[in-house]
Amino acid sequence: MQAVSDEGRAMYNGGQASLTFWSPNVNIFRDPRWGRGQETPGEDPAVSGRYAAAYVRGLQQPYGGAGRHGGHTRLKTAACCKHFTAYDLDSWSGTDRFDFNAIVTPQDLEDTFNVPFRSCVADGRAASVMCSYNQVNGVPTCADESFLPGTIRGNWHLEGYIVSDCDSVDVFYRDQHYTRTHEDAVAATLRAGLDLDCGPFLAVYTEGAVAQRKVSDADIDAAVTNTVIVQMRLGMYDGDLATQPFGHLGPQHVCTPAHQELALEAARQSVVLLKNDGAALPLSRAAHHTVAVVGPHSQATVAMIGNYAGQPCRYTTPLQGIGRYVKTTLHQAGCTDVACQGGNQPIAAAVDAARRADATVVLLGLDQKVEAEGLDRTSLLLPGRQAELVSAVAKASKGPVILVLMSGGPVDIAFAQNDRKIAGILWAGYPGQAGGQAIADVIFGHHNPGGKLPVTWYPQDYLQKAPMTNMAMRADPARGYPGRTYRFYTGPTIHPFGHGLSYTKFTHTLAHAPAQLTVQLAGHHAAAASSLNTTKHLGHAAADVRVSHARCEGLSIPVHVVVKNVGDREARIRCSCTRPLRLRPPRPTARPLVSWLCSRRCTWTGSEGSP
Repeated sequence: MQAVSDEGRAMYNGGQASLTFWSPNVNIFRDPRWGRGQETPGEDPAVSGRYAAAYVRGLQQPYGGAGRHGGHTRLKTAACCKHFTAYDLDSWSGTDRFDFNAIVTPQDLEDTFNVPFRSCVADGRAASVMCSYNQVNGVPTCADESFLPGTIRGNWHLEGYIVSDCDSVDVFYRDQHYTRTHEDAVAATLRAGLDLDCGPFLAVYTEGAVAQRKVSDADIDAAVTNTVIVQMRLGMYDGDLATQPFGHLGPQHVCTPAHQELALEAARQSVVLLKNDGAALPLSRAAHHTVAVVGPHSQATVAMIGNYAGQPCRYTTPLQGIGRYVKTTLHQAGCTDVACQGGNQPIAAAVDAARRADATVVLLGLDQKVEAEGLDRTSLLLPGRQAELVSAVAKASKGPVILVLMSGGPVDIAFAQNDRKIAGILWAGYPGQAGGQAIADVIFGHHNPGGKLPVTWYPQDYLQKAPMTNMAMRADPARGYPGRTYRFYTGPTIHPFGHGLSYTKFTHTLAHAPAQLTVQLAGHHAAAASSLNTTKHLGHAAADVRVSHARCEGLSIPVHVVVKNVGDREARIRCSCTRPLRLRPPRPTARPLVSWLCSRRCTWTGSEGSP
């Protein structure tokens, strides 16, 4: 994030941008259909919380003296945690984010939806928080007097401003009919603690609200103060930019070789290896001289950067990336676009290319016409005739077939998992400007994949059991409701949360198991483990421990542990060596804090029960 903040300051110094980044989006990726899930760190609250705090610290690069609650007084840029809270539906089956009332239990708010925001504010020290369009339990989030002043400012100690999502105030007045008059809407937001309106509503109607004595000068002063303080922390009133700490940053600091290499490395590390039958991957440059590159994403550019992206420095398409490794590429799109609908799709030409190649790489998936802000999916299947394309190519290919998926959300690819002719499957997400090179680097073994899925990949029939409007996280078997995310859903999956293979195989063993262990959940617990690399490839060993519920034989009192991901530390491991790994949990999110005591016979489970 330092690279992003450098470029942000450089753009500001050149008069091309301001210093506020309304990012990160740390909403929980609760439902696989959500079009904006691609913006988030995934479905796990603990992972999302750690991501949020690290993202904000890296982006803001705080410096200077200590603030009231321990943070630094000065900021390089200003981050914003969005969208508070329980926002993860845009448009589904006649319901949209502008009129949706999310019915959420206090338990789900506490241990799921609010967890990333707490970390974003309390640990990351974000300069602002954005409230969302939707209502939560009948109250618009931007007018909730318990959420904004109570939780965000009171409990988490926000030192900054609270901003509405764009036109949110108008939305709860006009679409949700929450208040009778415009002036009542102004009063509801300012008294709830909103400081800044992304939109004209407050600018137009606040004067009338003051005249009608529905808001006071003190209400307005508080909002202005909270906003201006952030501007002051950014140095916006400090005079000549050239004399300020980051005044030296300019155009030469944008799109630097180091930043472009960082984009490439980030893309490499994000690739997830889902299938590798017979160690088909990595492909051999010596054995695979001619590679067919097919699919609607074979020449992807804009599709690789997802939504809310700036202007890339340059693109490397998958076709270009693969072409750097082999003598000959045979290119056929196979589909005219990602939708891949209609009888005129050039599937036959793609099949012919696969027939003539030593190996075939098929690049399929989704794009912003399928999943996006304002556009939730209705299916988890590949669009149009994409599945037909890859199956036909696999049947005809004389060499290994590698399927590469680009998407923000999960896809039901059971057919490909079960197709023996499809030897390898990679998920690249939306990998950014260097995505094509990163994909090629993984396919040909220049980079050993170590990415893990941040969400559960559900089968298509899951959608029939889980209406998108049902916000309950926990399963309700009596009603046939399956629950959501790996924490509560125990049904079949295409791929589970955290799945990800490697060209390297590791064996994890518990090195030291104490007979008795007492853990204070407010603190940290270090456990020793060892990882043994059993193959010739260099690789990353990520020890992933998820603890949600502990049962100890002989104890009659059940103990509930609310910490989900105990944590992971990644170590670069060379052939046949053992490296100790230390695991440390994030701070728990529920009170009161308790300790648990158990013996060697303790049984750890990977699913969470109700406390």
